[in-house]
Amino acid sequence: MSSDGASGKAGDMNAYGDDADGIEVRDPVSAPDADGVPRRTTRRFPKFTRDTARPEGGGRAAPGDALAARQWPIIAVLGVVALGLLLTALDLFRIGTILIGVGLLAGAVLRWTLPGVGMLAVRSRFTDIVTYAVLGTVIVLLALMAQPHPLLQIPFLEDTLHFTVSSS
Repeated sequence: MSSDGASGKAGDMNAYGDDADGIEVRDPVSAPDADGVPRRTTRRFPKFTRDTARPEGGGRAAPGDALAARQWPIIAVLGVVALGLLLTALDLFRIGTILIGVGLLAGAVLRWTLPGVGMLAVRSRFTDIVTYAVLGTVIVLLALMAQPHPLLQIPFLEDTLHFTVSSS
């Protein structure tokens, strides 16, 4: 305990109405208590937070033991992506990678159309939709352009490849 009566903890007040570190903590706009004494409050952020904000899709739509009922959008997207990865590992490269891209595109559609998507909601709705849609589209286009026998040919990408990989 210091000589002015403060114990050194951030929440303790000394006889002058200051925090232990000497910063004024009276709030001039706070209403008085029932006794007519003005409340002493601080505008500082707490040292330790006690709670976190719930994610956008984190509300309970089913009982606590029905996890799959709340999380079916992410389970569906992950299932399609896992199937695509399995097909890719089984030497069906083009079909597997197209399926991965389609899974991400389905995630974008689910995020756009459904109000609550559980853990599929990671960021804001706009950011999630753009991220899933761009990644899904790029993966599908690259899968369609994969060699040998590409199903899609985009001339400027072929020129870019020859420009960047050309030997001297």
